[in-house]
Amino acid sequence: MRGKDEESGAFLAPSRSQQRREALDVLALAHQLVTLDPGRLAQLPVPEDLLGHIADTRRVSSNIARKRQMAFLAKQMRREDDAALDAIRDALDAGGEAARQETALLHRVEAWRHRLITDGDDALAAFLVEFPSSDRQRLRQLSRNVVEEQRRSKPPHAFRELFRALRDAMAGTSAGDDARVDAHAADAATNEDDRDGAATGDDAVASGRSIDDH
Repeated sequence: MRGKDEESGAFLAPSRSQQRREALDVLALAHQLVTLDPGRLAQLPVPEDLLGHIADTRRVSSNIARKRQMAFLAKQMRREDDAALDAIRDALDAGGEAARQETALLHRVEAWRHRLITDGDDALAAFLVEFPSSDRQRLRQLSRNVVEEQRRSKPPHAFRELFRALRDAMAGTSAGDDARVDAHAADAATNEDDRDGAATGDDAVASGRSIDDH
């Protein structure tokens, strides 16, 4: 929100830091919508024109292309009225604590999937420290399948299967752990979203500043 000049009553332009915070809030909401189950997404008051962009983002499997598409989706969302975005947030919160825990879990699953794809065995070792009962061999094979799948521009079957495998492994985590953001995942997301903005020339995100993710 913009402030007012106390003497003239004129609205003040948002500060650069405020613009950045608002851009990050919308980017985080974009990530949340893309990772939602389609049935849950259909229950939200998402404007019709945004549903197509969300569907397009879901279909992108290449890391670089997905980053660009995610930044583009966030840019389209910033063109909506604040009231429309607030309505989406309110609807997401309407599910109560269980819904918030599920959303937090999905964010963490997405972050871990990104780490396993990009960092390989190092990321897998870190995951097994946190979730020691996980199937090491299956996760390693799925991660490698995703890399090969993306290299050959094949449909994202392994990409989705890896998400499901990670979600199953993490589903028994306590609510407190679900809400805790892994430091390494946050660092990776910071770099990812910073490059997103630069790739699209977005005035709010593309200034080379580091940004944070889910």
